[in-house]
Amino acid sequence: MAYQDILYEKREGVARLTLNRPKVFNAFRNQTLTELFEALQDAGEDRAMGVIVLSGAGGRAFCSGGDIEEMRGLAPETGRIFVHRLFRVFQLIRTAPKPVIAAVDGYCLGGGNELNLVCDLTLATEKSIFGQVGPTVGSTPVLAGTQFLPRLVGDKKAKEIIFLCQRYSAREALEMGWINKVVPDGTLEEAVKEWCERILGMSPQALRIAKVSLNFEADQLHPSFTHGIEMLGATYGSPELVEGMTAFLEKRAPDFNRFRK
Repeated sequence: MAYQDILYEKREGVARLTLNRPKVFNAFRNQTLTELFEALQDAGEDRAMGVIVLSGAGGRAFCSGGDIEEMRGLAPETGRIFVHRLFRVFQLIRTAPKPVIAAVDGYCLGGGNELNLVCDLTLATEKSIFGQVGPTVGSTPVLAGTQFLPRLVGDKKAKEIIFLCQRYSAREALEMGWINKVVPDGTLEEAVKEWCERILGMSPQALRIAKVSLNFEADQLHPSFTHGIEMLGATYGSPELVEGMTAFLEKRAPDFNRFRK
């Protein structure tokens, strides 16, 4: 298919998918998710590809999460479709029979961080910033954040990250076990190439089996994802979500206190 929101290329055993919406910090919308699904399916099925790399265009962000402009207008049913499309993308990354590397250069926030969490490995530049933002806009990271963050950084820290919605440097993320490696700004491509070459020197059969086995425990979380799709989908169009996303677009603080009265 012809791609509008992503760039997709395959070269020397590496399938590269790049979110290409730099004006909105590579936020994903329905169109983006449809294209990611198509490209990830192709990359996963192509036996000539030994590694998949996800990155963001523009040098300012890997991905800032869902496109607030589109999400604000979704109703429960259309919201559920949106969330389910995101889950299908996450599933393809988790079940791809080869390693998937997130190459993070800049902001990695909200649903963008959840995209990072479902990847097998993460390389990030010094300037990169990580965090969850859902509760600040009336949303919840129930498609990877609540499942995988506790397994990487611990339960207490995961709750801090999700409840407080603070931002963390790449170095802080590395110390927590959130990501694998931090590289100097301007050297990400070199680092990605080095890791891809290393992986391509390995047995694809062994890597495939290892990934399935490593994912065994987390795969048992599948019901939490299906429940998350229904719960999160039901919040679309709700007063709290509309207030949070409207406030974001209007660049003001949301008034959530009125929902406690």
